[in-house]
Amino acid sequence: MGESMKGLKRTHSCGRLDRSGLGQQVTLMGWVHRRRDHGGVIFIDLRDREGLTQVVFKPERPELMEKARDLKQEYVVAVTGTVEARPDDMINKDLKTGEIEVWVDELRILNESKTPPFVIEEEAQANEDLRFKYRYLDLRNSVLRDNVILRHHAMAATREYLNSQGLLEIETPILVKRTPEGARDFLVPSRLSPGKFYALPQSPQLYKQILMISGFDKYYQLPKCLRDEDLRADRQPEHTQIDIEMSFVDEEDVLCLVEGLMQHIFKKVKGVEVDIPFQRMTYAESFARYGTDKPDLRFGLEIEDVSDVVAGSDSDMLKDAVASGGAFAIGSSQAASLSRKNIEALEEVAKKAGAAGLAWGKVSGEGKAGGILRFFGDEAIADFKRLFEVEGDGLFLIVAGERVKSQAALGAVRLKVAELAELVPEDSHRFVWITEFPLFEWDDDHERWIPAHHMFSMPFEEDIAMLETEPGKVRARMYDLAYNGLELGSGSIRNHIREMQERVMKAAGFDKKEATRRFGFLLEAFEYGAPPHGGIALGFDRIVMKLAGRDSIRDVIAFPKTTSGASLMDECPSEIDDDDLKELHIRLDTPKKNA
Repeated sequence: MGESMKGLKRTHSCGRLDRSGLGQQVTLMGWVHRRRDHGGVIFIDLRDREGLTQVVFKPERPELMEKARDLKQEYVVAVTGTVEARPDDMINKDLKTGEIEVWVDELRILNESKTPPFVIEEEAQANEDLRFKYRYLDLRNSVLRDNVILRHHAMAATREYLNSQGLLEIETPILVKRTPEGARDFLVPSRLSPGKFYALPQSPQLYKQILMISGFDKYYQLPKCLRDEDLRADRQPEHTQIDIEMSFVDEEDVLCLVEGLMQHIFKKVKGVEVDIPFQRMTYAESFARYGTDKPDLRFGLEIEDVSDVVAGSDSDMLKDAVASGGAFAIGSSQAASLSRKNIEALEEVAKKAGAAGLAWGKVSGEGKAGGILRFFGDEAIADFKRLFEVEGDGLFLIVAGERVKSQAALGAVRLKVAELAELVPEDSHRFVWITEFPLFEWDDDHERWIPAHHMFSMPFEEDIAMLETEPGKVRARMYDLAYNGLELGSGSIRNHIREMQERVMKAAGFDKKEATRRFGFLLEAFEYGAPPHGGIALGFDRIVMKLAGRDSIRDVIAFPKTTSGASLMDECPSEIDDDDLKELHIRLDTPKKNA
């Protein structure tokens, strides 16, 4: 049983003391991070959320020495003592508290600890399932702890900036009507309305539009968004958005606000200066140059259309592929040293991205050509070198066939080349806006047009006439923000006129009756003076992930789910008692377990 704190008051955290406190009597409380017994002296590294302080037990106090020898990792203790300077040869320059130590006069063991299943160190080396099961221990390591603190500062900076711009933070419901927004909904049965269900919101999209109609012309929120979808490194079943909506605005107003927000967050949280305005390009341009709608602009390797050059080659395979769509390539002097094994890995990337294959060719400073370039004349090889500004050795990678599929495959290859050739500079921050997205995309499975993002975006005025005749050519007043190759958020200028919204819904397969059934409250609200409005939703977890220099949002969420959507710590999701199911009028139809 632990000792009482009675009569003690913590005076400092374990990360704050320095030489200015020499001679002070202090009381620290925290966890035993490490114990070292150096013969006649015992050293304890005491840890709390702000860092470590070295506390020292001297042989002049044998009763304290005896008690200190019983301390084990993760015991919770309180110590009172005097701040002293460390000897010069024992100063730890990596710690803020590294020039001082506390000589202990009193020790209380507030609680003991079992031996942890893994060592609490800078970053736990245990497998992820074990770390997630004991997440409360995993969060004690300094990397995760600092990520959670960084997340707090990013959230505070977000609120600080948006408040300064006159936006109001308004909460929207967490139990909502089910509406199709692209992913599966989590459903919640209603006890009071048997057979009916709430949905958990995939986003506050409809409610924030309703707020604009209600006259709250500048809104933001940091809501939880819940989607029942397959998981990956940058996706969780529940995530946090920076949700923004404003009335009487156009694209420029939203983009400028978000640029200021990103600049403020990066400066406030990381001390990084972000240049604004951000680069902007259309969806079509982004795909043509980078094979993606979230391009990484930290390096070159832009895609070029080489159809004319390839059509003059002696390769029948390439000529046939060009006839079916075109030929596209990337080239680089810096990638010329990639090995045959590297190129084989690039071929796999291209195939996985949908290409039939990847052709490659090399040139040397002496004019020798290898690979597919054997089938090209001197003039064609000179064209390749000119297009990609290759003067000496160079590597060229070609995908031929249907345009969009080929560009997308080269986009994936481009990223792998940059990784293998180490072309990505460190500490580079490249934001880019992608605009003019297609409003619809073709769904092969159901053989119909579906919204590319969602159906609440306003079409470009000059494209409206094509809604019924050529929906695939209709552009939306939509914009995405990408950062170093990662999509951070998406937004648009919204539909605010019922007739126009119904036309978009009809093109997406919803007749008037179905549109009214699913979205009637929004459509009706449009008839009561809905103002022009627009906004954006930014992935807050992704922003924090990048600020923390991590590759998974699980590293910046205190209690994340596994890739199967489970919380191992509290064994969620869990089975429900039969009585609870009966009260909700639910009967399960699940496979029976083997006896």
